[in-house]
Amino acid sequence: MSATLGTGDYTYRVVKNWAKLPEGFALTDVASVAVDSRDRVYAFNRGAHPMIVFDRDGNFLRSWGEGLFSRAHGLSIDADDNLYCTDDGDHTVRKCTADGKVLLTIGLPERPSPFMSGEPFNRCTHTALSPSGEIYVSDGYGNARVHKYTPEGKLLRSWGEPGSDPGQFNIVHNIATDADGFVYVADRENHRIQIFDGNGRYETQWNNLHRPCALCACGAKRKTFIIGELGPGMPVNLNVPNLGPRLTITDAGGRRLARLGGEHGPGLETGRFLAPHGLAIDSRGDIYVGEVGVTNWSTSFPGQAMPAEVNTHRCLQKLERVAT
Repeated sequence: MSATLGTGDYTYRVVKNWAKLPEGFALTDVASVAVDSRDRVYAFNRGAHPMIVFDRDGNFLRSWGEGLFSRAHGLSIDADDNLYCTDDGDHTVRKCTADGKVLLTIGLPERPSPFMSGEPFNRCTHTALSPSGEIYVSDGYGNARVHKYTPEGKLLRSWGEPGSDPGQFNIVHNIATDADGFVYVADRENHRIQIFDGNGRYETQWNNLHRPCALCACGAKRKTFIIGELGPGMPVNLNVPNLGPRLTITDAGGRRLARLGGEHGPGLETGRFLAPHGLAIDSRGDIYVGEVGVTNWSTSFPGQAMPAEVNTHRCLQKLERVAT
């Protein structure tokens, strides 16, 4: 029986074994997910086939990116179905067509900026687009910055530094925008989402989150948000309940509307998560969750052998919205 998560208007049914892979294919750590105008689902993953494309029923359509990407991390999509692929392994953002043609590369492949220098990029993590098409890049693991580019890839400005004060970051892990031009940053190890105007001025922050990792702005004006939270990362609190991994849905002010899972820690049972790292939503309101269960396995389950299913369909889950 499929599990049901959430309450009221935010109730979802977990679709088991949604992704149907060809023989010999695997989904190794789906770091990010995007859905295009035809509800095709793009799974940006760390396996031999970095971009695997499905229809909304989970049928395999094609793959691409073989030999192009070093380590998949972030994926966003524009109104023309162009994909912005953030590769933290070679410190670049590539704008690609839906079939994989590279249109623009920001950053120098395999040439990171000095650690915490503030110069782009050192292990950049994700992108988001302003209403006028400017590109924001979260940067990332080896920096504590957000960079803003023109649509053509010219750097306009940067902001942020290491720390825990407003406007500072401790792993700037994901980024999203809304129709009014505000910028939402998942400041993962500071356990918060920070909100800025389009020029980097700090506005406010959302707290009461646990290691926010994935971030999706959705709705007609992108005024509802889904946040993927990681579970504990230290042995001392590894088995503490109510810390995730989980999904949290909020309104534009950060008020919690629903929480999906996370009460009992990570697990392979239907209705539980391993490490939600990427999120996308389709035209019907269904949620696609990319998980980095392979990377996170030894943290969540130290000393335990990893089941084969973690390296196949279990890295991508579909949550189908239930009519209420």
